[in-house]
Amino acid sequence: MIEKFNIAALYPELLLCVMAIVIALVDLFVKCPKRTTTYVLSLLTMLAVAFMQASDAMAGHTVYSFGTMVVSDPMGNWLKCFSTLSVFVTMVYGRPYAADRDMLKYGGEFFTLGLFALLGMYVMISGNNFLVLYLGLELLTLASYALVALRRDSAVATEAAMKYFVLGALASGFLLYGLSMLYGATGTLDVSEVFAIIASGQIKHQVLVLGVVFVVCGLAFKLGVVPFHTWVPDVYQGAPTAVTLMIAGAPKLAAFAMVMRLLVDGLMPLAMDWQQMLMVLAVASLLVGNLAAIAQNNLKRMLAFSTIAQMGFVLIGLLSGVVEGDSTPAANAYSSAMFYIITYVLTTLATFGVILLLAKEGFESEEITDLAGLNQRSPLYAGVMAICLFSLAGVPPMVGFYAKLSVLQALIASGQAGSLALAVFAVLMSLIGAFYYLRVIKVMYFDDPITATTVTAGQDVRVVLTINGALVLILGLMPGGLMGLCASSIVQSLGT
Repeated sequence: MIEKFNIAALYPELLLCVMAIVIALVDLFVKCPKRTTTYVLSLLTMLAVAFMQASDAMAGHTVYSFGTMVVSDPMGNWLKCFSTLSVFVTMVYGRPYAADRDMLKYGGEFFTLGLFALLGMYVMISGNNFLVLYLGLELLTLASYALVALRRDSAVATEAAMKYFVLGALASGFLLYGLSMLYGATGTLDVSEVFAIIASGQIKHQVLVLGVVFVVCGLAFKLGVVPFHTWVPDVYQGAPTAVTLMIAGAPKLAAFAMVMRLLVDGLMPLAMDWQQMLMVLAVASLLVGNLAAIAQNNLKRMLAFSTIAQMGFVLIGLLSGVVEGDSTPAANAYSSAMFYIITYVLTTLATFGVILLLAKEGFESEEITDLAGLNQRSPLYAGVMAICLFSLAGVPPMVGFYAKLSVLQALIASGQAGSLALAVFAVLMSLIGAFYYLRVIKVMYFDDPITATTVTAGQDVRVVLTINGALVLILGLMPGGLMGLCASSIVQSLGT
């Protein structure tokens, strides 16, 4: 359904935008050093918006607004819902950490910037126009730069913010240049029209390929895959841990949506070109991410390289959708990639939640050795961490195993040349990756604790973290519901 100004499709975005501004103003009058009012208002806003997104997603309608510049479809609505819940959980985990380090002493920017970053994700996910997608990306990245530099007295955080800013600006330039070349070739900024014009065969293939190369480079930076990964370990390590989780979680869902909008919705006729690029990026990411992670002693840095390897699996799903012009495998391939990215974010939230829980004032709990003997100090949190690490390694019955299995199944089912070799390579890299995950588990369960203090947490953190860890296990035992949701939303979105 296409309406020129169908505001109803944008109600969640409008509510989030208005409330982010209201909360920023209310925060000026909040005196509590923990910013309780700002925190509660932020959580209530996200719960309301997530409910609206889930309702729209379950309705199953695809609605366009502002001409065709914005699209509200099941895939986008579910990704926005999960992004909102991800930021919600991040704020629950991150608030005690931020309060201990005086990040909330002078203002609630951790919450307000998080809401504006979430708004940027919404625009990225809903964008059906080159300019709208780019505006969403810039809103997200500008908020992220400020969040990384939130601890103004920390030289490490400031350095991380500068690296993120410089490399992020370079990647945005790549993406913008690629989009401008596609606009020059097709004469339109509308994603759907770009698809129709390219599919008509009226434009020379050579004119388009260079633009596609720059677009893939820009998207690869946002996903953090090799060779555009250099910012990931430095920013993960240098940023305050609460901000690291803000960057490591929800933005991955928005980046996936942007890949779908640009490469699938807009550039599907050129799939044989960009799939080859994704294959190279996937192989490099699996190799570099897993091998580099083995050498890390810093837990956040190890998880950064782990992220690079995990994104390699997402790319495997994305490159399996079109075979010699036949898009029949597309729904299976893209739904497996969507399932993978959602479950990865779920696992990452719990992993960093435990790290944030262990980080006390003056103690960051960033080294692997800081987890020594955690099982003796807190069996519950050691168990949650172990479940998450087993999931990231792809050990059954955790959800990470089924995610990897579904992606590899989609790859082999596509029957592409070299698909079996790529699947075998991915499995071998996963075996290598299992080493550094199991090393952390060994430290938690078999090493002597470095301190006898018990791990304490607020009621909100304890409840959310327990549910978060349980979901990683439950979804591994019963993945059908989430997998079916991903499959139906991808089918409905591709159908429009």
